[in-house]
Amino acid sequence: MKESIDGKALVYCEGAFNTPNGKTAHGLTRFTERYEVVGVLDAKYEGKDAGEVLDGKPNGIPIFKDFDTAVEALSQKKELPKYLVIGLAPDGGRLPMVAKDTIKKALKMGWNVDSGLHDFLTNDPVLTQLAAENNCRIRDVRKTPDRDQLHFFTGDIEKVDCLKLAVLGTDSALGKRTTAWLLVHGFRNAGLKAEMIGTGQTAWMQGAKYSMVMDSCINDFVSGEIEHAVVSAYRNENPDVIVIEGQGSLMNPAYPGGFEILAAGRPDYVVLQHAPKRLEYDGFPGYRLHSLAEQINAIETISGKKVIAITVNHENMEEDEILETCKQITLETKLPAFDVLKYGAEGLIDLLKEKIE
Repeated sequence: MKESIDGKALVYCEGAFNTPNGKTAHGLTRFTERYEVVGVLDAKYEGKDAGEVLDGKPNGIPIFKDFDTAVEALSQKKELPKYLVIGLAPDGGRLPMVAKDTIKKALKMGWNVDSGLHDFLTNDPVLTQLAAENNCRIRDVRKTPDRDQLHFFTGDIEKVDCLKLAVLGTDSALGKRTTAWLLVHGFRNAGLKAEMIGTGQTAWMQGAKYSMVMDSCINDFVSGEIEHAVVSAYRNENPDVIVIEGQGSLMNPAYPGGFEILAAGRPDYVVLQHAPKRLEYDGFPGYRLHSLAEQINAIETISGKKVIAITVNHENMEEDEILETCKQITLETKLPAFDVLKYGAEGLIDLLKEKIE
């Protein structure tokens, strides 16, 4: 197993695992180079395997009822971690008050705590004092760097001479990041050099070397930070392909992400993630999800670039529906459609490899 950047971690996801509000925990249990995840906290799935719950494929990561139970079990296995990672991703990025009890227990044991929420743990004097007393660290991943460390758009993106792909979506909490990682790994497995550009806190937590957190960046610098991440990846790694993680969707009422990625990242092509069973925008009943045709048209009109493929999120679908749904999407849009999480990314990688000069 590849050595992790920061070592073993326990992921807090109480009440949210296997729901859209647990997507940070989902990403970490599926893949991370930053941590070695040794367990998840969510009483609802106590005793189950995280991979089995999430994807129907065991991955050896147990789910525990609570912090004390996890500590006892992991101590016996000699797998006690040094990190507690907040795996929640609720609307608005707010931390449930009940979570602070677990955070305090971790800090008292000398564990580091990483959080990607908008509620900054380092603003809590009780937590920061506990960290200082126990010689450990709190990291607020979404805390924006000082403005003198941020970058403004320069136009250097035009010097990036490799294939650039953006994985955008028709909604938020849709699996764009997971698809982006699957593409990166698929390109690497095919013998090509691929780099991931993370645009959210979870991608950083998964070990994306070139990242920015789009939804907490000061607006004037969002485009510059996206450009800087792409240009840095190109200059430092000399990749064959760069994959940019999308955020929200162009027409989501609360998370209208993607404009800056198209404008500043200037992808050559867009892969569009879509959940065919969704009728309304995530978390906003009454807000009709715009059709695939409308969303493709918006992307192509804004960017002047083509949507090259559709990737399907199979939520609320039976297994025997998936391939037929992909076929129907292709008939509707004249674009190839793939469920890369269920069936792998090889077919899509073969298609995209043709675009690498």
